Amino acid sequence: MLAVLVTGPVIDRMGRRRLSVASDLSCGVAVAAIPLLQFAGILQFLMLCVLMALTGLFRAPGETARGVLLPTLAERAGMPLTRAAGLYDGAARCAALTASALGGVLIAVLGAENVLLVDAATFAVAAPLFAFGVRGLPEAQAQRRAEPASLRAYRRELVEGYRFVAATPLLLGLCLITLVTRGLDQGWSAVLLPVRAREELDGAVDLGLLNAAFGICALTGALVYGTVGSRFRRWPVFAIAFLSGGLPRFVVAAFTDTFTPLAVIMAVEGLAFGVLNPIMATVTYETVPEELRSRVLSATTASVQLVTPLGGLAAASSWIQSACLMRCWLSAVCICSPRCAR
Repeated sequence: MLAVLVTGPVIDRMGRRRLSVASDLSCGVAVAAIPLLQFAGILQFLMLCVLMALTGLFRAPGETARGVLLPTLAERAGMPLTRAAGLYDGAARCAALTASALGGVLIAVLGAENVLLVDAATFAVAAPLFAFGVRGLPEAQAQRRAEPASLRAYRRELVEGYRFVAATPLLLGLCLITLVTRGLDQGWSAVLLPVRAREELDGAVDLGLLNAAFGICALTGALVYGTVGSRFRRWPVFAIAFLSGGLPRFVVAAFTDTFTPLAVIMAVEGLAFGVLNPIMATVTYETVPEELRSRVLSATTASVQLVTPLGGLAAASSWIQSACLMRCWLSAVCICSPRCAR
């Protein structure tokens, strides 16, 4: 979160290609240090925390630098931006969907330390792959500034990104709804659903199946929208997906404690969320001028990163408080019934 809050101007000054490569290499070194210290017998918990913090610090700017180049690459490929955003989001969801299962298998076969070395090697592969792939792209190089680099210039450029978001109602609205929904989503996925699975379902097995249903359908939604989304108006699709992707799971969880209804609603929500991200990405890219994208995308990403840990902490304060907050939210948003309000 701290990295994306302040690194927008750094991406422009350093260059998107160079910063992305530096990000991957730095993350690879930090991840590789964990098993190496473990093999040496000197790894302590505080060291692990520091290395994980460094990984988060370096990874976020690299992801932003790569994402900023998506419209340029889509244009060069002759691909509609909607399709490019859907495929980009689908690739990320596919990786997230397979990562846990693949990691579990590799840990069982190779051991945790060796899997971390494999993880570090993937950063080492990604860095030259990206460097080679965008080597001739002007938008990937450092932006030349008439004003020399200084703290004053940095502050001015940083403020420009946040000022653009604040002055653009569409972007500000997207940030605010993402802020609220991502916090609620984090509370659901990190606390409410695991507790429900432990107390009323079949524990980790049902939790894994529910997350798999959501992930598979989210991947499907992203790929389908990337393929045919340009044929439809965005606003109706966004409205339907947004209304289908947030409230229903809380309603179902509030009134049932069985597996099948939760699995069905999470599959539906997966399809909805798979559609939402490509639409929001496409609208953002079309709204923001190319010279401001690094700074604006850093600001919008920060709005997501800011609330993600807070959502989990709020839900984890206690199960009773979480249930009360959920029912209050339901009564305020959907006005379901007197029972719901109580």
